[in-house]
Amino acid sequence: MIVTAMVALCPTVAPAQDRPAMIDDEPVTAVQGVWRSRGYGYLVKIDQYGPKLFHVAGQFCYADPRPDQDPEGLFEFYRPLGHNSITFSDGWTRIVYDRVPDLPAACSDTARWTPARIAALIAATFSDLYPTFQERGIDWRARVAALEGRLGEITNDATLFETLQTMLEGVDDAHVELHAEIAGERRSLEPGDGPTLVRLREAANSGGMSQAEWEIAYRRHVLDTVLQGKGHQVAKDRLIWGRVGDIGYLNVLSNDGEGETTLATALDQVIAGFRGAHAVVVDVTNNHGGYDTNAHAIAARFADRRRLAYTKVAYGAHDVEPQSFYVEPFRGARYVGPVYLLTSDITVSAAEVFSLYMRALPHVVHAGGNTRGAFSDVIEKPLPNGWKLNLSAEIYRDPQGQSHEVHGLPPHIKREIFPADNLDGGHARAVLTLMDDIRRNAPTLKVNNNAQPKR
Repeated sequence: MIVTAMVALCPTVAPAQDRPAMIDDEPVTAVQGVWRSRGYGYLVKIDQYGPKLFHVAGQFCYADPRPDQDPEGLFEFYRPLGHNSITFSDGWTRIVYDRVPDLPAACSDTARWTPARIAALIAATFSDLYPTFQERGIDWRARVAALEGRLGEITNDATLFETLQTMLEGVDDAHVELHAEIAGERRSLEPGDGPTLVRLREAANSGGMSQAEWEIAYRRHVLDTVLQGKGHQVAKDRLIWGRVGDIGYLNVLSNDGEGETTLATALDQVIAGFRGAHAVVVDVTNNHGGYDTNAHAIAARFADRRRLAYTKVAYGAHDVEPQSFYVEPFRGARYVGPVYLLTSDITVSAAEVFSLYMRALPHVVHAGGNTRGAFSDVIEKPLPNGWKLNLSAEIYRDPQGQSHEVHGLPPHIKREIFPADNLDGGHARAVLTLMDDIRRNAPTLKVNNNAQPKR
């Protein structure tokens, strides 16, 4: 069913209540001062010259080493909360800050950042900000205590990296990354690949196809096997779509890319192509994430009306009301007939947020495998020694109040997408089988445990 309605589009810029923090390249009076965030480990000093970002964790404080004043656009908009509180926003995520009298003395500490001190800083950062140690069965306090007992042994970068590898063992989080340079050699710690990507890596190590080759094969199978050579690649090849008889098919390979106009034009074409379709399969089984704003823009093409999709709040953000995010109908043509969302353990980050948007819609049935379980935004913590640390620091909850971090968003209907014995061709077979079941109106495909009644 294709419908057209003139309804509000969810903003990709700040809502009306938010105000620009800068006017004529100068911060407005209301935002000037020193502010400390609730959660996130941010401290910012804003004077007539603009913002200066600091990172705080435990007893540590250091200036953000990046050259830009506002490297992530955290302070583009503001909203007063009272005499001593404010929210700053990048136009999407709002963070609550409290006014403090001045920068803590630690922020001007000139002590050398030795490898041991960097280790203690990273331990404190995870202690303050990381939300899922308990779900992962990790006794972080014990690990920090063990670290404190051997700080004297961490005398060089190589030992530091090895220590952090040991400390973070079992933190299989796709949003935890450590990038280092040791004696001119780049080293990275990037856990959280999930079973399918681990199998692909193991297969490559045994002489099988590399992940890059597998990615090419995945796209080829979508175009040649699923869409039988009649598919279209649009939005800079981020979307593949087509028709298989009376069923529409859209594969969202990425939520990345900042070209809103390019994406909108491509989606206009996709939705027009779904006119008259009995059902549509939306496939994010090989989507590694990107921008939540793009996730919303795509989901809006399937929305019937405004519905709560999820809430999020920073870990440790005391007395902060979680921010609500809604899926809202696009203001032009949309498809609001039966939709089948297909996910896997590769589906991660903004692709999981996309899944939450889609799951909020009563005409969507979720099939496939659990998503990866890494919903939180990537929180960047560039370190004083030039290394780069990323981590999760937010708690996302669905409309029923459930968090799916770590374990992933479970489908209504379990389907194996990437079987271990057929990593190359299993996906295409799973899609075609789902389409056959849709045509037969299999009773199990009518399950929708998250459906909300139309009003």
